[in-house]
Amino acid sequence: MSMKTLTPVFVFTTLVLLPLTATTTTIQDLLRSRGLPVGIFPDNVKSYRLNRDGRLEVRLESSCMAEFDGRVYFDRVVTANLSYGGLVGLEGLSQEELFLWLPVRCIIANDPSPGIILFDIGVAHNQLSQSLFEVPPSCMPQEVMIEKFDRKEGFDFQK
Repeated sequence: MSMKTLTPVFVFTTLVLLPLTATTTTIQDLLRSRGLPVGIFPDNVKSYRLNRDGRLEVRLESSCMAEFDGRVYFDRVVTANLSYGGLVGLEGLSQEELFLWLPVRCIIANDPSPGIILFDIGVAHNQLSQSLFEVPPSCMPQEVMIEKFDRKEGFDFQK
C-alpha cells in the first residue's frame, strides 16, 4: 500500500472513530450539561450511570458527610431522575435541619431565581447560593464530620 491509500483511512479513523472512543465524561461534565452546578456531588464519586429514561445512579467510594450551608449525608449510592436543571426523586441524600436528618427529595437550580439552588426536604425548602456548589465538596467519614462540628460549635458529643 502506498502512503496515499493510508491517508484517507487514517483521516477516517481519526475523525470518526476516535471521538466515539473518547466519550467518557465525569459526573461534573454531566451536571454542567444539564444546567446544574458541578459541586452537587462530593469529591469521592467512584462512577455514575445514566439510564435512557433519565434515572441517574451515582456510586461513591463510601458513604460520607459533606458541608454546604450545613451538613449533608450521602449514602454510598445516590439515585435521582435527572432533568435539565433538576434532580427529582432523590434517594440516598439527607440534610441536617434543626438537629434532625431529613431526606432531600429534589434539587432544583435557578428556580425561582438565578444563582439559587433549592433543596426540597419535604417539610421545608432551603434556598442556597449557587456559589456553594462551584466545586465538589470534600466528603468525610461521619465520625470525622461529627468531631469537626462538635469542636467548632463547642458541643461535647457523647457516644
